[in-house]
Amino acid sequence: MLRISTPSEWLQRVASDFGGFLVDHAACERKASATALTFVSHYPDRGELVSAMIQLAREELEHFQRVYQHIAARGLRLGSDAKDLYVLKLRDQIRRGPAFYLMDRLLVAGVVEARGCERFGMVADMLPPGSLKDLYGSLAWSEAHHHQLFLGLARRYFEPSEIAARLDTLLEAEAAIVAHLPLRPALH
Repeated sequence: MLRISTPSEWLQRVASDFGGFLVDHAACERKASATALTFVSHYPDRGELVSAMIQLAREELEHFQRVYQHIAARGLRLGSDAKDLYVLKLRDQIRRGPAFYLMDRLLVAGVVEARGCERFGMVADMLPPGSLKDLYGSLAWSEAHHHQLFLGLARRYFEPSEIAARLDTLLEAEAAIVAHLPLRPALH
């Protein structure tokens, strides 16, 4: 679905500072859990969305815990929150107004999960057999599932033709964002 692939140079940066990547990744998982709970608080009248986001928040928090265990085992500490330029630029694409806001938020979240799936798969392929490789393989699968979850929720509330057109626009924007991001040992 993504319009451009992550360059192999990104993976080289991750390999050169895997501890830094783990710390950034943990922050992303924690933020993903919080984002899911934000959907719950913003849309309490949409039962299917609420149920899905509660489950997602729990999964993302479990991912955070699993990554944190690897951080602690390496003698590292969690870092302070840093702004994620990728996510901020994608969120800038979200249109305001009741007719579009929920759809765009769901689609942007789905695109973020698709990129995470791609990158976690790259990391898993790079790692030697062991618990980290297993972790990143399972996370790639989870991100693919989360991507489908967000697209499915969008289809639940909006017309397929609206979704397809908007997703096409968002994927083009995401490709431009990725093409201009600095390469660093971080998920995005």
